[in-house]
Amino acid sequence: MGDLFLVRHGETEWSRSGRHTGRTDVPLTERGRDEARRLVPLIRSHRIGAAFVSPLQRARETAELIGIPDARVDADLCEWDYGGYEGVTTPEIQRRRPGWFLFTDGVAPGPPDRPGESPEQVGERADRMLAKADAAFANTEGVVVLIAHGHFLRVLTARRLGLSPRHGALFQLATGALCRLGTEHGRPVVAGWNIRPPE
Repeated sequence: MGDLFLVRHGETEWSRSGRHTGRTDVPLTERGRDEARRLVPLIRSHRIGAAFVSPLQRARETAELIGIPDARVDADLCEWDYGGYEGVTTPEIQRRRPGWFLFTDGVAPGPPDRPGESPEQVGERADRMLAKADAAFANTEGVVVLIAHGHFLRVLTARRLGLSPRHGALFQLATGALCRLGTEHGRPVVAGWNIRPPE
């Protein structure tokens, strides 16, 4: 098990306004593009053994801007399917459901094309993605990079550390940030979190 680099895509209009952005395919803002470009020196300082990217354009553009245009597209890296909460902010949801919290309460059902996912379902996707990353480690040297989305990467981090999906709540993750999951004495650890070069 080698170092796993997690990259959250740069800012979008929806992330800036706090709208839950699951499967809606919104582009990066210019600030989001700048956030991605600032990660280039951090990425280039390591040998990349394999890279995977969400199919959504905000992640794919981030991959290109950080210098990994050939990252393998994998649907398991998509953001949480927010179902009926797609495009809605947390304060708006909490006006209808006081005390609502994504990582414990999940989402309201949505239309057939985005029915919504429970924390456990997101955790299952994260486990599949971690298995693919581990397979890549077995066949290559260097770090494995995953370019994806905030809530999904938080759940994936929890699962890597042996925690339940709801413990993804413990790992705040900014747009345009790099995180590093490594090992210490053979056990998974957080080796660097929310790394963002200065503007």
